[in-house]
Amino acid sequence: MASEPEGAKRVAVVTGGAAGIGQGSALRLARDGHIVIVADLGPADETEKLIREADGEVFSARCDVADADSVAQFAAAVTDRFGHVDILVHSAGIYPMASFAQTDWATWRRIMDVNLDSLFHLTKAFLPGMERHGWGRIAVMAAATSHVGPPGMVAYAVSKSGLNGFVSTLAAEVGEHGITVNAIAPGLIRTPGTLSGPQQELGLFGAMVTSQAIKRTGVPDDLAGTVSFLTSDEAAFMTGQTLVVDGGFARA
Repeated sequence: MASEPEGAKRVAVVTGGAAGIGQGSALRLARDGHIVIVADLGPADETEKLIREADGEVFSARCDVADADSVAQFAAAVTDRFGHVDILVHSAGIYPMASFAQTDWATWRRIMDVNLDSLFHLTKAFLPGMERHGWGRIAVMAAATSHVGPPGMVAYAVSKSGLNGFVSTLAAEVGEHGITVNAIAPGLIRTPGTLSGPQQELGLFGAMVTSQAIKRTGVPDDLAGTVSFLTSDEAAFMTGQTLVVDGGFARA
């Protein structure tokens, strides 16, 4: 298995890193000593500021993870500059709420494109470099809804369940190259997106807390340690797993 030269930094790509869970993951990876590249549809100025204030090294670029051409252009720019990527943390995603009866095909496809197909594009782009280098970590944000699916989230739950299957199967193909592939399944996390979406309007934060073992709402920092572990050398013998980090909501 390849090892980094002494003092060398690993390169980590974090999608959806402009805010929320992705931002928390990017900041933690920077604190772990990695060079962090943030990919997001919007500007990641705040994330860059936080990382630089922590004396980390960060770059960001606009990327539509649902678009194969956009991912290819992003990957080409990253590999031209750094040679290869060691760590891929895929946090970008959307979570509209609608009953199955209210979900049309265009909405279904958009959710699959952003939440599931994007991982295909990203892995195709960065996995070959990991294989050549003999080391890699892929960590994917799935969702606890794969285990406990609430009403109004059929398309979302299906897209996230697909990530679990991707992770467990790809892990079997790439383990011989020193690459691990794992997923994290968060519960409802307090982020700018969830606070301004139907989750807040429907009172889901309070409802879920009452069923959790830990009686508070999750925040991005609650996931950062798991991201750090799964992307480290310490997790070299863990792969193909989905770790539920939801305050004990789906503990049954």
